[in-house]
Amino acid sequence: MESQSSRSESQTDPLNNPATKIPLDGLCHELHSLQDLANRGAWRSIIDKVSRARALSLLQKPHDHVTYLAFNALAFTKLRRFNEASSELDSVEDLDSSHYQYETYPKIYPNRVGSMVPFSLRWLHALIPIKLGQRQQGIDRLYGLLDFVREKIMTKENNNLSDSVRVWRKREVFVVNCIIGHHLSHKEFGVCLSLMKSLLSRNSSDPYLISQLGYIQLQTGDLEGAKASFLKAEVDGKNNGSLSEVEFMNLVNRNKALVYMVGKDYVSAVREYEECIVRDHTDIVAFNNKALCLMYLRDLSDSIKVLENALERVPTVALNETLVVNLCSMYELAYVNHSDIKRTLSSWIARVAPDDFDATCTRT
Repeated sequence: MESQSSRSESQTDPLNNPATKIPLDGLCHELHSLQDLANRGAWRSIIDKVSRARALSLLQKPHDHVTYLAFNALAFTKLRRFNEASSELDSVEDLDSSHYQYETYPKIYPNRVGSMVPFSLRWLHALIPIKLGQRQQGIDRLYGLLDFVREKIMTKENNNLSDSVRVWRKREVFVVNCIIGHHLSHKEFGVCLSLMKSLLSRNSSDPYLISQLGYIQLQTGDLEGAKASFLKAEVDGKNNGSLSEVEFMNLVNRNKALVYMVGKDYVSAVREYEECIVRDHTDIVAFNNKALCLMYLRDLSDSIKVLENALERVPTVALNETLVVNLCSMYELAYVNHSDIKRTLSSWIARVAPDDFDATCTRT
């Protein structure tokens, strides 16, 4: 059974559109349509659309080609077709080449400078080697991407571009969390703590980052350190402004619940998660972990109801592999005819899930 410590942060790109002041389709062929398909998780449709656009020679501008390539690589990655994603990336030159600079084409992009490479393409360039088992190459590229992001932050700060700095700061957090995730999977806790503390050195009152530090401390067995971090997140983060009031209060409740779970005080943990759910019925971490606590209290019937209720109320949010794996495990513990129940669940998932959902998680 898998618990969840926090909601994954909205990952700052899925595909970055650099032309915020220009109509989407004015810069790239049918970009709005691609983004709509991505938002709906229609990754196979994206692959088909890219293939047709290439076959019909609809991509005329340099930016068209690099943007469609990025969407195609992302779609292959979402569908776990990593070799095909790698082939897309292999067709790209050095991402910092002048070939991908707007100023190289002044007649096509008058008065526009900078890179046309979406941030997500740089991220995929680092991620794909890891997915193909080439961990060291991927880690090296992730650290290279982190250096790139921090250079951008420094440049934007020197030019007093505050809005742009905020975007790149979010990307810094995203990349650091990617790196931490890979180090955590190999129990390299010292590196993780160092990386998180480096982020906190520049934003010491961010409740999300302080909480992330607490989650890492919990995994190292440092319960007292985690408690101190969670308390700091609650006290110092109150007026930070990086989260809405509801997001902040739910973060505090989830942090308290985690400490209770570690201490096996599941009744108190359930109470904290219930407060989260009342406040925000899309808080899937709270739904998932409340159900686990009820299961640990040997209340399988209610734990199943909690997860089924989450899937019924907010299917587009609740439909993730961790929650479904936990629900199927509970079915196996609770019912003799669990195979039939899981098949019914699988049929429902097939109708509503995005293309990248891993249907094997139902174990039917």
